[in-house]
Amino acid sequence: MRCTIVPPHILDHIADRADDAALRESARRSLVLSTAQRTERRVLPVAAPAATQDFTPHRTIKDAGHTETLPGQEVRAEGAAPSSDTVVNQAYDWLGVVFGFYETAYQRDSIDGAGLPMISTVHYGQGYDNAFWNGEQMVYGDGDGTLFTDFTGPLDVTGHELTHGVTQYTAALEYYGQSGALNESVSDVFGSLIKQWHLGQTADQADWLIGQGLLAPGVHGAALRSMKAPGTAYDDPQMGKDPQPADMAHYVDTYRDNGGVHINSGIPNRAFYLAATAIGGNAWERAGRIWYGTLTGGKLPSSVDFAGFAAATVDTATTLYGASAAEVTAVRQAWTGVGVHV
Repeated sequence: MRCTIVPPHILDHIADRADDAALRESARRSLVLSTAQRTERRVLPVAAPAATQDFTPHRTIKDAGHTETLPGQEVRAEGAAPSSDTVVNQAYDWLGVVFGFYETAYQRDSIDGAGLPMISTVHYGQGYDNAFWNGEQMVYGDGDGTLFTDFTGPLDVTGHELTHGVTQYTAALEYYGQSGALNESVSDVFGSLIKQWHLGQTADQADWLIGQGLLAPGVHGAALRSMKAPGTAYDDPQMGKDPQPADMAHYVDTYRDNGGVHINSGIPNRAFYLAATAIGGNAWERAGRIWYGTLTGGKLPSSVDFAGFAAATVDTATTLYGASAAEVTAVRQAWTGVGVHV
């Protein structure tokens, strides 16, 4: 399964219930394309960079020309002049921001930690309503123009999808059930942190929305997901209502969407929001470091559940800040606040 930013339950609702036949067809086509390819998830060997090494991005933007063939024709390489296509330039710039975030915040050299070249393909498919990481690169659709705008627009879409790559090269969380929901949540966490870092926002200043700006004018909603208040991101006749639970009391048992990976990710998402706002300041500096250390520490089973991940974040916080630290208390209380007890 490709790791897509728009969950299948939204596209299912549009395909079944949208008033416009063209929208229904676009959603059906997007669903097919979004599930057409399996992504292999495994821990891959990564060279450890020297602590003093200067990291340099290697970005390439390719254009699928509205076909479904990847990677497409190269249209901008690292260091080349801007293109006349604003979508190309946006994709290029966002790769640079994500690279800069991981380098600056966590001394990580690209997605794999060892300078992996970063490739993005734009103009994928005809009105494709999604963006995804396919195990090797980033891919963007242009959106249908009625419900979704261009997917290169929101920075956190790119941050979310490229973080699937970071997870692939580190914890390799299985994409099913609670471990899959954690895989999605980690991408939301760092997608949001990348946006906050880029905008210079503290935890209290951030909107904690994923995909803000992606929904077209007239759609009743703010974003695809809300980490602060799961279940409130949208309520639209064409898209349906945001089904994310905010706590374990409302956990959704389902076989669809790989066991609800996009739905139940709201629970660990809110846990991170609670921890980050309790700790305060820039969320990538302490709360983010705890989540990053947990993801990359080499101790997580690939099938870890919410309780196991929660316990691991408490352990990481203890290692980083000491057993009596306020950060440890904040993390523990955040998980308790969503019904995951550690």
